[in-house]
Amino acid sequence: MSIAALLGAFAGTPVLAAESSAGKAKAGQCFACHGSDGLAKVPDAPNLAGQNEMYLVKALKDYRSGAREHEVMSLMAKNLSDTDINQLASYFGGIVISIKSP
Repeated sequence: MSIAALLGAFAGTPVLAAESSAGKAKAGQCFACHGSDGLAKVPDAPNLAGQNEMYLVKALKDYRSGAREHEVMSLMAKNLSDTDINQLASYFGGIVISIKSP
């Protein structure tokens, strides 16, 4: 790997961390159902921890546009900007789940 490629790979790290931090700050309403740790707190909510960020972005944009419908999520996503969506996806997608063995 060239030095330029290596530097390029690490160049986005602070931006991603900032996106994730901003996403956590905006995710307060999400925590009631999806948990601050991204693990669902209600039976019909999916776990978001470690979910693919591109999937989360698409799902939120689809809820916002009405292409995907859910009574609660459609209302929650309605006023989200693209920046909000990217930051939320970065936060929940960046949560690492550790599995404890018995």
